[in-house]
Amino acid sequence: MQAFFSKLTKRTSIVLSVILLSSFGIYKYVFDRNDVIFGLLFDTINQLHYSPEKLDDAFSEKIFNLYLNTDFNKKFLLQEDMDALSKYKTDIDDQIATQRHDFYNNTQQIINKRIKDKENWSKELLSKPMDYSVDEQYETDSKKMEFAKTEADLKNEWRKMLKYFVLSRLDESLTRQEKGIEKKDTAVKIKSYDSLEVDARRKTLKAQDDWFKRLKKITPRDRFSEFANAVTGVYDPHTQYFAPREKKKFDQSMSGQFEGIGARLQQKDGVLKVSEIIVGSPSYKQGELKAGDDILKVAQGAGEAVDIANMDMEDAIELIKGKKGTEVRLTVKKSDNSLKVIPIVRDVIEIEETFAKSALLDNKNKIGYIYLPSFYTDFTRNGAHHCSNDMRKEIEKLKKQKIKGLVIDLRDNGGGSLQEVVEMAGLFFPKGPVVQVKGKNNTALNVMEDRNSDVLWDGPLTILINHSSASASEILAAAMQDYKRAVIIGTPSFGKGTVQSFVNLDNYLLPQFDTIKPIGEVKITQQKFYRINGGATQLKGVTPDVMLPDPYALIDIGEKQLDNPMPWDEIGKASYTEFTNINYPIVVKNSQKRVKSSAAFGLIEQQSSEIKVKKDDTKYNLKLESFRAEQKEWRDQNKKYEDLRKEIKGFDASILEEDKLKASNDTTRLGRENRWAKNIAKDIYIYEASNVINDLK
Repeated sequence: MQAFFSKLTKRTSIVLSVILLSSFGIYKYVFDRNDVIFGLLFDTINQLHYSPEKLDDAFSEKIFNLYLNTDFNKKFLLQEDMDALSKYKTDIDDQIATQRHDFYNNTQQIINKRIKDKENWSKELLSKPMDYSVDEQYETDSKKMEFAKTEADLKNEWRKMLKYFVLSRLDESLTRQEKGIEKKDTAVKIKSYDSLEVDARRKTLKAQDDWFKRLKKITPRDRFSEFANAVTGVYDPHTQYFAPREKKKFDQSMSGQFEGIGARLQQKDGVLKVSEIIVGSPSYKQGELKAGDDILKVAQGAGEAVDIANMDMEDAIELIKGKKGTEVRLTVKKSDNSLKVIPIVRDVIEIEETFAKSALLDNKNKIGYIYLPSFYTDFTRNGAHHCSNDMRKEIEKLKKQKIKGLVIDLRDNGGGSLQEVVEMAGLFFPKGPVVQVKGKNNTALNVMEDRNSDVLWDGPLTILINHSSASASEILAAAMQDYKRAVIIGTPSFGKGTVQSFVNLDNYLLPQFDTIKPIGEVKITQQKFYRINGGATQLKGVTPDVMLPDPYALIDIGEKQLDNPMPWDEIGKASYTEFTNINYPIVVKNSQKRVKSSAAFGLIEQQSSEIKVKKDDTKYNLKLESFRAEQKEWRDQNKKYEDLRKEIKGFDASILEEDKLKASNDTTRLGRENRWAKNIAKDIYIYEASNVINDLK
């Protein structure tokens, strides 16, 4: 591998121009940073990707379409722009091979010019009331839109877009006011229609101004990353370039921790406000920063303070975050308008919402419930949580409550660490295979096994999945299904059956390029995983044993809807022994009987039909009367679904006493956890999972 990268970086050095500085008698390297990154990125992917792409005209066309046929570009570019750029449609591959960037550079020039041209359109179009009596429609689905043929056509589309935004706000204000009048609510301030219309236009203009401010802050590096990911996206949806800042965010999200001060922040009217202090954090221990304070300036220790007024929230937060043990000094305005400089020493902050947590269900029997938001692990190497360890701890806590069964909730869990899912699966059966992993060219088949014969939970087990359960979630659900160890409940999963690894591009730069570090990392699809029964979850996902009605059942969702997904295939079966203690036909029959008699699930089936209609009908009528009638119809439709969030008779949920004790000093967190448990008790899917547990018992 090292030999390959040595060769690769020598290839990249083609971009160097060596200039003799005669007066000093030395050589100086002059190079383009993007050339270096792009050459290294492309060669790395082509060498390591599971299924490398051939550098040809077809590859070039895919990049062209991925990069340009976007919702954003259809708001700014004309058909004549696309026509002018189309000469590069089959030339991008040649530009990559020779390290030219004609297509990228010309695209940036056109996009920047078009953005500048459009900057005043919002001000002009929103400067006076629009004609809300015209019967016209606005298409909200960019895939159904064409590039405008003329500037006048595009401006008309902007007019309709802004009118749609204004109508949405105007309808919301009018509806709120009408309800206030109907209920004689004195807290609702009554305004004239003209006043509400002006307010709706003002808010829309503010949102547009904020959008253009963000567009102006997009750096050349950010734009280059977008182009790089149009190239990586041709390989598959999950191969991706991460600039250093984006990689840092990814690591934090997968580790559930970051280094900072422990204050939740929000931006309002250009001011960064403290909304909450995390109990136990550096801010909490220091004691002076309070919820409601405005942060005006940020200094690194004794350094010069930086004014963050009207700074992008993300940039301001990056200034406040920092390495553990370093000091940040915040200039804040207190609620009494006094100014105060508050020094806080940063530390590692854990995001509790990231981690597994449990509750006790009461449905004729005590049943354990564990919610797992992702398969997180220690990407930051700061001693972060491992989800398999956390799952073990939660099960041990629940076992003390003498539970009769266990429900694991993987709904909306997009996956994460492959090793974590293997270790987690081993908590539920003696040692054996969990997943099969295959490398490129049909080589290097690896059967990943649990080698620990200990079993933490051998009782009744159900696993909840839905359309957004992906990757590692599908591995766990598939393994438990193949072993017949658990009953999988819900809706078919996402269908991501590929494995990605990160490659740090900094490690393979020649010394002469050290000045451009860091350049980021690339996440590359290097393997595909397969069930132990030989099938793949790629595209097909995991089909539950017990299928439940779903609001999105009639909409195509999942990997197959993404650009350039890898194909489905299958391999041989691994050696494993199935459990024999679950009577699946009886379990399915009992569940179907309950679902059929359930008014709530009947409503969900009805809801799926209405969502399908809304999904297909993407045009909105921009006549005020018609627009409001449509909005009212949808609100009335949604009212009947409020029954889906009502308490379920004979079913309850509560957080564990030891968790209550742990959160007793943090009333905000305790309230949040109690609300979470209350919502569990209203969840018809969790209720049915607990009913299945009772059948298994």
